Amino acid sequence: MSQPTHPRRPRRGTWKPKPETTALLRVSGNPINGLGETAARRPSPFFWHSPDQHPWGDLQIVARQSSRSCPGSTEAFQAAYNYPELQPVAPVRNPRTAEELSQQVSRFALSHEADDIGIARMDPLYVFEGYTVEHPWVIILALAHDYERLREVPSDETNGVGVCDVGDQYARGTRSSYALANWIRSQGYHADPYPGPSAGALLLIPPAIAAGLGELGKHGSMISPRFGSGVRLAGVSTDMPLVPTEPRRFGADEFCATCQICTHACPPGAITPQKQMVRGVERWYVDFDKCIPFFAEAASCGICIAECPWTRPSVRPKLLQTMAQRTGQK
Repeated sequence: MSQPTHPRRPRRGTWKPKPETTALLRVSGNPINGLGETAARRPSPFFWHSPDQHPWGDLQIVARQSSRSCPGSTEAFQAAYNYPELQPVAPVRNPRTAEELSQQVSRFALSHEADDIGIARMDPLYVFEGYTVEHPWVIILALAHDYERLREVPSDETNGVGVCDVGDQYARGTRSSYALANWIRSQGYHADPYPGPSAGALLLIPPAIAAGLGELGKHGSMISPRFGSGVRLAGVSTDMPLVPTEPRRFGADEFCATCQICTHACPPGAITPQKQMVRGVERWYVDFDKCIPFFAEAASCGICIAECPWTRPSVRPKLLQTMAQRTGQK
């Protein structure tokens, strides 16, 4: 359950952003994100893209400064931006079948820091406007949080444990995605990595869900059946022939329909109790204009994913069993 006496977590409805933070919001992010739109379209560049692509560059600076003021966080996030050069594509291709190559990709990824892996066919709707991804396949890597560290969020100048774990998982995502991209290139195929925390060409949550790594949660993040909401993602696009992994329904969506834990735990009240139409899809949506000011001031926050019942290792197996029985899933 939520911890209302947590020293770094204001009660819902009691928190107000600083005037200088509100001033930097400038325009609403909800229309840019496609809230209320009934037709499908590619997403617009958004928060964490280059500041020349959206209106919140100064707010990104505040968010970065807030997180970097926490002990150890500068080093943790710096590691996410340290990556090797991409190697030239080998002239001779691995002749294995798509099934065999998929197995090799999985084995390599899981032995190079990834905790889970999924494969999906590329969809233009996974690519931000103004960007191109030519490859027909996308591999998504999941990096699990340390639950005991994650539950310390949000961080501040006195406690950086939670945000440091966020940085550590992004750094693992960088290392694992670059390692996999270079391995694929060594097999004679093209490949490009897409790690966080900065945004690039590729959305990560939609292909992760398509690849069977989880379901979208009410808090706007993916819920993994293995790690709950405590997971970060990285991607690799490639022209290597692969076999897609299947989407998986395990009851998270149904559970979110009645669970209110993250809704009540969110200090700015950004998590809505019902799904909304976003770029032609009815789905869970978090109010950008309420979320981001708190996110910026609270060192990247993370309360909703830490409080999610699916994230608790002692609770998740019971939830899987209960929802399997309720939804008729095996």
